[in-house]
Amino acid sequence: MFTGIIEELGKVGKISKRKEILNIGIKAKKIISNTKIGESVAVNGVCLTVVEKKEGLLFFDCIKETQKFTNLGNLRLNELVNLERPLKTDSLLSGHIVLGHVDGMGRILKKDKEGEEVNLYMEVDREIVSYLIPNGSIALDGVSLTIRDIGENYLSVRLIPYTLRTTTLGFKKPGDYLNIEVDILAKYIKKFLNIKEKKEITEDFLKEHGFL
Repeated sequence: MFTGIIEELGKVGKISKRKEILNIGIKAKKIISNTKIGESVAVNGVCLTVVEKKEGLLFFDCIKETQKFTNLGNLRLNELVNLERPLKTDSLLSGHIVLGHVDGMGRILKKDKEGEEVNLYMEVDREIVSYLIPNGSIALDGVSLTIRDIGENYLSVRLIPYTLRTTTLGFKKPGDYLNIEVDILAKYIKKFLNIKEKKEITEDFLKEHGFL
């Protein structure tokens, strides 16, 4: 589990492929010393397992589904990525709960500068929009953000100067694709409401779903 607060920008140092597995080596200065083989790291918001550690690089394997449904399949050498280690029991939850399970990708439509801040607009699937509300939380390439506005098939967020400096969102441009993870609480609420529409709320129903 993660918080969407990026610890550092890593640089893609090696890319190789064996059969359907994409192996990515990422240079990381800050997190590499305390990260062990077998531990998880969120790379652009995707929860991956460290499979090797050598030459100043952390290596990760991406299966076919990860390559297809996230932007990790299109990474290039020297490209920067957002890195975050898992939440610890004594850590502050500064962002929101991020699982590292990407729900889809969205395409950047435009970026409008407003003073020192930037408004980012993205085209997203309607299914993803159904989980969103203004001022709710969302993770874009692993970055915890507050939703500014939503439409039928788009969303917008505001990027503060700190986010622009410390994450990849500062140099992403229109046409680029970002990984999207909606708030897990929104998923549970939507599922519960769907159940509620199908069933009458009774004492037995509440017991069945752990409310009593």
